[in-house]
Amino acid sequence: MSYTPLRPELHVTPEIGVLNAPAGVLTDGHVWHMFHQFQPQLGGPSRWAHQVSSGSPYAWDICDDVLAPSGSQSRLRAGSVVAVGDKVLLFYTAVEPNGNGENCFIDLAEISDLAETTVDVSDEASQVDQHVSFVSRLFEDRPEMAFRSPCVVEDPHGGWNMLAVSGPVDHPQLMIACSDNAYDWQLSGPLRFEGDTGTDADLVAPRIIRLKDEVVGDIWEVLVATIEHNGVDVSGYMVGKLDGTVFKVSKPFRRIDYGHDFTRPRNTNTIGSQLFETAVLFGSMNGVGRYDNPTTQLSMQSEGWANCLSLPRRTTLQDGTLYQTPMPGLAQAIEQSYRAHGWMGLIDLDATAEHTEVFSSPAASVTVDLVDAAGATAARISHTATEVMVDRSMNPKHEGDDPAVAPLDGSSSDSLTIIVDGSTVEVFADGGVATLASRVYFNGGFQSFAVKTFGSAAVERCYEVSPTQDT
Repeated sequence: MSYTPLRPELHVTPEIGVLNAPAGVLTDGHVWHMFHQFQPQLGGPSRWAHQVSSGSPYAWDICDDVLAPSGSQSRLRAGSVVAVGDKVLLFYTAVEPNGNGENCFIDLAEISDLAETTVDVSDEASQVDQHVSFVSRLFEDRPEMAFRSPCVVEDPHGGWNMLAVSGPVDHPQLMIACSDNAYDWQLSGPLRFEGDTGTDADLVAPRIIRLKDEVVGDIWEVLVATIEHNGVDVSGYMVGKLDGTVFKVSKPFRRIDYGHDFTRPRNTNTIGSQLFETAVLFGSMNGVGRYDNPTTQLSMQSEGWANCLSLPRRTTLQDGTLYQTPMPGLAQAIEQSYRAHGWMGLIDLDATAEHTEVFSSPAASVTVDLVDAAGATAARISHTATEVMVDRSMNPKHEGDDPAVAPLDGSSSDSLTIIVDGSTVEVFADGGVATLASRVYFNGGFQSFAVKTFGSAAVERCYEVSPTQDT
């Protein structure tokens, strides 16, 4: 795969065509398997692609596709991936046309030997891996329910749980199913909420993650989902306890990322064990989700590909709040790249204060301009005591866009990490309590970081990470 100023090197991208959304991720701690929705041709039927990275989740190689429409199927949509014994199970949404529109079903496929899917990859772009076989159609007696977007997780008391979406597109309903063996499923019923959810909007693309709160010590269920609002996706999470078909909310819905382009997050499943201390999340860097028009993207217009996934995020739960930070190995991956860059700084927003209890003045801030090859500011990141902001409106390619703003409570550690990779910018503030992912198109590529301080703010310590490879 050739790299250009538009194509990221450390992010998952399609070689050609359209990356729709992540489907599922598996790792054994060393090898990472990414499965994602994929359209090889613009406007064509979607299928599931497969990419693999060894050692760290930053050097992705394309394998043969694992799923493609067959029979009466018109396209394949989202799902999840789990390891059961020595098998890997693919739960996916199969779409079939009917006289009035479409029917959606949840189908199950199986990979007999995951390691073999990375060997002898075909040169034929449409090839489907021969180690994948169809198993069954789940809930085939209920096509009218239009089941889709399954998330499958182990039940801590034994067996498996599935969280899926059913019903019409304009009024979706979350559903719960259960299984003793991950192959045979029984519908439990609609998911109900107890407590303040923080939103009245319909939820789609659900995921359940079990995490141990580092502060209180309890294991909680984190429900990650997306809200489709006026053609724009807003992804967030709520914390609680799943009891059968009831989600008892402890912490209401809040955004998981505040950038222009982050949606449909997926968690990584670990082969052979359940890890509750941390999770690894990926999201789609596309702020409009299924309403996306890939033809408007510069990468499609000039290079024939569209969309990418976010960097993997090490995610922890601390007093009911998710913290997200880049996975280990990122600095080394940047150094071994050709065009990726990183800036990390520790910030004092009241450098003149005698006591740490004194908050900075509203005027105190640190800004980092992202300068393109033409010497112009393509985007600006600003950090104050109360917010971190990504502004790309000065960029002719993003003219008129509102700034993306993440709130801060002023009590966290003041830190800022910025990763620029091709046409992606990801920001992690104050230890990962706030994250912002945005696509930014640089004229001729990224050139440099320009750091300024205002008011009583100061950068106490910072460093840059740049490629050591010759371009």
